[in-house]
Amino acid sequence: MALPPISVIRQFDTSRLIPSRFAGAENSVLLGIADNDQHLVALFELDNATNQRLVAELGGAAGIGIDELVFGIPNFRIINAAFTYPRPEGSRFNDAERGAWYCAFDVQTALEEIIFHKTIEYAEVDRFNDSVTYQEFLADFNASFHDLRGDTAHKGCLSPSSYIKSQDLAVQMLEADSLGVVYPSVRHAGGTNLACFRPALVGNVRKGMVFKLTWNGSPRPAVKNVSGAKAKRS
Repeated sequence: MALPPISVIRQFDTSRLIPSRFAGAENSVLLGIADNDQHLVALFELDNATNQRLVAELGGAAGIGIDELVFGIPNFRIINAAFTYPRPEGSRFNDAERGAWYCAFDVQTALEEIIFHKTIEYAEVDRFNDSVTYQEFLADFNASFHDLRGDTAHKGCLSPSSYIKSQDLAVQMLEADSLGVVYPSVRHAGGTNLACFRPALVGNVRKGMVFKLTWNGSPRPAVKNVSGAKAKRS
């Protein structure tokens, strides 16, 4: 299969949303359950042995090398986690071994993507009653990415119900040293998403707004910006 065309992308303030519980302070949640210092050390050893990000940062991951990860920059753990915690079934442009940094060109598209996937989870258990808080992370990009916008040859990669063709294409792109792919959002008409394959290209990562999504019996949640003030964009 021929690869999509390549476009130079210069996009600031892209939006990525992750559950706030994963975006908090550096202190481990284990501090609250340890009985004493000795117990805490034992808990940390257990946690570190099963922490996929830490395993990858020590060179023990199959899907991504330590030389590709980033260190010593703001939010480097957030960046690395995106590549070391892939979903078991993979996502649109990655498999179960290696993740990617998924983001949208605008926050509404990012919200629609999150709402779609969370609603699917609740539909599987037939329960639309929950409240989840999401932290936005902004990032800037200035690189050349494969581009599916207007590319009819790869329209199967934008299937609303299957990731088979898109994951196959992602394998080919990675083998060709692709930096990532820009593509139309399947969940938000007119929106644009970016899947970056290389941690080093995720630039100037910083916190943005905070959103609370609440399902009260309906598949469509109420969305509230609980940041207090709109986050500063560049």
